[in-house]
Amino acid sequence: MRPALRRLFLLALATYREAQLDGEVWSTRCLHCRTRLQVAVDGAALGASSLEHVVPQAWFGKRAAAGLTARVGNAPDDARNLAVACVRCNQDKGKGPDARGPADARAHDVVASLLDTRLARWRAPCGDE
Repeated sequence: MRPALRRLFLLALATYREAQLDGEVWSTRCLHCRTRLQVAVDGAALGASSLEHVVPQAWFGKRAAAGLTARVGNAPDDARNLAVACVRCNQDKGKGPDARGPADARAHDVVASLLDTRLARWRAPCGDE
């Protein structure tokens, strides 16, 4: 796994109120289905863990998604836009709402709801107030 992806995993975990570090393993739950997931302390995905961009990367720069992207600093890799999801849920989202795009009202609503959930579980990174 690329070092950049590992860093993003760790950023998502460090800012997720429900993620807990126990020794060498981070434990958390899928943003979608709440399945228990684990990520190694070095950011390597364990089992079915995958990195989720809540607002899809492809939606950035699109007028229909402007309100959503502004909530995450207009940056796909902003910590507020990163979460851990199981591979199945992440792939299903990619084939469904992500693929339909922000102009699709249902897709927009699904992503907005997921973003609300992610932000409700926000934890400021260590050293930030």
